[in-house]
Order: sequence, then C-alpha cells, then structure tokens
Amino acid sequence: MANSKLGRPTKERLALVRNQVSSLLWNGYLETTLVKAKSIKATAEKQLTLAINTYKDVVKVNKTKMENGKEISIEVLNDGPKKLAARRKLMGFLYDLQEQRQPKEAKSAFIARTEDIAHPLIEKIFNVYAPRYAERAEKLGQGGGYIRIVKLGARKGDDAEMARLELIEE
Repeated sequence: MANSKLGRPTKERLALVRNQVSSLLWNGYLETTLVKAKSIKATAEKQLTLAINTYKDVVKVNKTKMENGKEISIEVLNDGPKKLAARRKLMGFLYDLQEQRQPKEAKSAFIARTEDIAHPLIEKIFNVYAPRYAERAEKLGQGGGYIRIVKLGARKGDDAEMARLELIEE
C-alpha cells in the first residue's frame, strides 16, 4: 500500500505526497486518510534517512577578508560533498516552506530571527531532526522508525479511515 496510486494521475499524486511530506516535516504531525498516511510515511522516512546519514559531513574552510586595511582569517563550516548533495536532493523534492511571523511578534524581531535562513524546512531537517534521530539510532541500535501512524477512526462524511502521522520525539 505504500506505493498506492491514491486514485490520482502521477503528477497530482507526486504533488500531493510532496506537499504532505513537507507539511509533516514542518509541523511534526499531519492528519490524513490511512492510505495516504502509509504512502507519506514511506516517503518521509526516506527523506529523513538521507539527512541523518549525511548531516555530519562538514568541511572547515579558512577565509580571509579585509577589515580596516588588515587581513582577518575566519574559519567557516561548509557542507561537505555528501551533505551538499543530500541538501540539494531534499530541496528538489520538498516544498520551500517559509517561517511565519508569530502573533504579536514585532517585524524587526521577525527579520532578525529569520535573516540568515534561506530554506527553513531544510535547516530544520539538518539541524533538529537529523541529530535527534541519529542519537536515537545509536541508543536503540536501529535506524528508521521516525514516524508513527495513529488510527483515528472513520471520517464522518464519507466513512474514510483517518490517521494521524507524528514524528517520534524520543
């Protein structure tokens, strides 16, 4: 069922899966039908596994810049080749969701909070989820199992079986 066609043409099905995987990774949960949930879980776990396997690939680079007529050497961390390839693959698949301004947050505070982040969803995957699930994999001695499906029962209108997808927090 993970490769179910969901009753849609290929383009529509892929767009639906991309949208729902992006939403799941951004919010941490998602409510949908059980058949869609199974398809989304398989795809989302592959995306997370890609990030988890490559998030430590970092290269230190020394850069020099001129300030007040003096050369200053700065050490910068860049993505290594594997992490860069994984980042580009994720950017090609996931939709680019942007940070939203919080209620009662000043515009200047929002700009200061988000000025250095070009792709917030990708950064969240590499900086939050990948370290968390890599640590979990070491602790449990297994990979995978980042998402759980909780059945919610039948939907009122059409009696479709509903489910909630959740990222495991442990």
